[in-house]
Amino acid sequence: MIPSNKKYEIIIAGLKRDLPIVQITDDMAIASFVLLGDCQLVLKAAEALLPKIPEVDYLITAEAKGIPLVQELARLLNMDRYFVARKSIKPYMVNPFVTEVYSITTQKKQILCLDETEAKLIEGKKSSYS
Repeated sequence: MIPSNKKYEIIIAGLKRDLPIVQITDDMAIASFVLLGDCQLVLKAAEALLPKIPEVDYLITAEAKGIPLVQELARLLNMDRYFVARKSIKPYMVNPFVTEVYSITTQKKQILCLDETEAKLIEGKKSSYS
């Protein structure tokens, strides 16, 4: 087990952050990186990532931690919209596209969903995801 006060130092786009080490299972711990709420890091990370993004038609992210980064990247790329794959089927979704994914932080199968209209918009397009 990792002591609860253990931290991992990371530098992203010139900004230093101390990430807490979180025990995920008896034999696995991760440095917990949460971008949500860190306005300065979102802006700096987006600026640093911008030249590394290939030419794309759309950006897509899974709900919810990648949303602020993709929002800022879409703004910098002068995109009219980006997409958020929701973690459950929402009542407003008509014929949603659903796919299964696995995450080390939830340790179980999850689903990601897009409304049929969104799925059709990105079908066959060049996209990048966060």
